[in-house]
Amino acid sequence: MAHRNFMRKRTEGMVALAFLLPLLVGLGIFYFYAFIKNIYYSFTDLGSFGKATFTGLENYRRLFSDPKFYRSLGNTLRYVVIAVPAVVVLSTLNAYLLSRLRSLSGLFRTLLFLPAVTMPAAIGILWRWLFNYKFGLINALLGKFGIEPIAWLSDPEVALYSVSIVLVWALLATQTVIILTGLQNIPAMYEEAALIDGANRRQIFLKITLPLLSPTLFFVITITTINVFQVFDFIFLMLRPATLAIQYASSLVYYFYDRAFIAYEKGYGVAVSMILFLIILLVTVIQFIFQKKWVHYS
Repeated sequence: MAHRNFMRKRTEGMVALAFLLPLLVGLGIFYFYAFIKNIYYSFTDLGSFGKATFTGLENYRRLFSDPKFYRSLGNTLRYVVIAVPAVVVLSTLNAYLLSRLRSLSGLFRTLLFLPAVTMPAAIGILWRWLFNYKFGLINALLGKFGIEPIAWLSDPEVALYSVSIVLVWALLATQTVIILTGLQNIPAMYEEAALIDGANRRQIFLKITLPLLSPTLFFVITITTINVFQVFDFIFLMLRPATLAIQYASSLVYYFYDRAFIAYEKGYGVAVSMILFLIILLVTVIQFIFQKKWVHYS
């Protein structure tokens, strides 16, 4: 009997491994092997045809003395500071309203989720037209109120905020759905008990709903932060490389693209990507530490 159970479990394990093997091979080749290869390439002068010459720490010495790197890093941090709180707050409010106003759940949820199923290229082109200085819909609406047209995509002081608006709009749908799922998993008995005790909706939301929703919110904050750190599509699609605005709105990923694929400095570009990876890793670890402390004290 024991031998039969052992053979059955062994067979089940082999079947499970057979199903997982294609995924494991794909992860090994396209993720882990590529990641190790990238680490090596960051210490080389990688040519256009794949010939790598080992240069030690030269790429990193150059990177940490490059003003353009620090400017791109500063721009990326500004995106994070602007977009992450906006996405988390707006998606939480949207999810809360959706959980209360069930009559709007049909069309409103469809319209809200539309950015999540739209290609980034289409989103970038759409907003590039909306932000057009002469013919854009946004400036046309502002003109109705006597406001002068704004150079949304060419003014160095405005371009970063324009990209941030699109970034928030694009990320809002998915995060709203995640938070709405978290709200629906909160037992109704807590709210009912609070209402019986005389608490109002605001007190229930701040004292009961938010603390119970905190694991979901920390998850949303983490994935939103990672997504914003990797912003590239909308910068590439909306801003022209020849304008001064690109210098004041480019992110680390855009700077990596510029060095690796425009200037053909692939080794240096890989070094930029490794620094971005370390920054995201550090921020994620810090967020998980704060999450554990929040759960412990709550």
